[in-house]
Amino acid sequence: MTPNWGEKLGCRLLFAAVELHPECLSGEYLVLMGYDLPSLVFMGTPEFALPSLEALLSAGAPILLVVTQPDRPKGRGRKVAASPVKQLARSRGLEVYQPERIRSPETIERIAGLNPTCIVVAAYGQLLPDSILKLPTLGAVNVHASLLPKHRGPAPIHWTLIQGESKSGVTTMLMDVGMDTGDILLQREVTIQPDETAGSLHDRLAQEGGALLVETLQLLKLGTLRPRPQDESKATYAPLLVSEDGRVDWSEDARRICCRIRGLDPWPGAFTLWQGRRLKLFGCRSLPLSSSVEPGTVIKTGEEGLQVAAGNGAVLIGTLQLEGRRSLSVADFLRGYSLQVETRFGE
Repeated sequence: MTPNWGEKLGCRLLFAAVELHPECLSGEYLVLMGYDLPSLVFMGTPEFALPSLEALLSAGAPILLVVTQPDRPKGRGRKVAASPVKQLARSRGLEVYQPERIRSPETIERIAGLNPTCIVVAAYGQLLPDSILKLPTLGAVNVHASLLPKHRGPAPIHWTLIQGESKSGVTTMLMDVGMDTGDILLQREVTIQPDETAGSLHDRLAQEGGALLVETLQLLKLGTLRPRPQDESKATYAPLLVSEDGRVDWSEDARRICCRIRGLDPWPGAFTLWQGRRLKLFGCRSLPLSSSVEPGTVIKTGEEGLQVAAGNGAVLIGTLQLEGRRSLSVADFLRGYSLQVETRFGE
């Protein structure tokens, strides 16, 4: 649709303001100036998507429909539970739709009938077909928890930490039929803290993603964003985690072991074997170790934690969780279990 003279004048005034004050391009400033958001369909499922939906609601976005995964059994009791996005959407009076298959003809017809200007996706859980991606005039915008093209795929936060990287961030992109291969719209970088876990980084990036999403949609509607292709030579993949990804290899450097422990905290949890059972490890710090000790050997226990020899250095563990049990500080664990110095883990 061609902008009317008022919209053109508003854009010219905005561009003039940006020359003097670049901060005008922030999403918060645009909301204050009255630059609203396009009508949209929101697709998301887990907790990561909640700040994005909250940000859209706070910005007054016209949300035509919320699409989320069907209710699934969860927890030890396997009780059927609604997704976090469904719970939030229902509490805010939004219409919710839960198709089993996003590419089914009835789903495509349902979304097409709403005639959305944009589709927003934040960790929905299914790949969107081209028949849906081409419906909105502004395209489909995805919020991804990495600085694309690094860490495409379903587990970017975990692998960013496991690989010991010093920075992360969020990306908004125009979706295509590939796995996180669409053109980049905006990015926001964050510094990874020394004690960062997958849980804490998840929460920070989810909040950053919500703010970045609002800014992206406002600039898209204004026509001031220029999507840029991803550099395929720099692309990496962050696959789904499997059980063996959590196994600690004590022959590795202590810093690498700590990266794995933090990258799998709180879920699924890094582990070692002790007395034939899985022992999950949380809260770690790498230490220097001058003596020659077999990797995986417990070299010290105490109130401050459990020191275990690594291939290079030692790892100080603060919290332990034996399979089927609740997590305990090392001090509390030692009061209930006999874990001695010179014990060998991983056997």
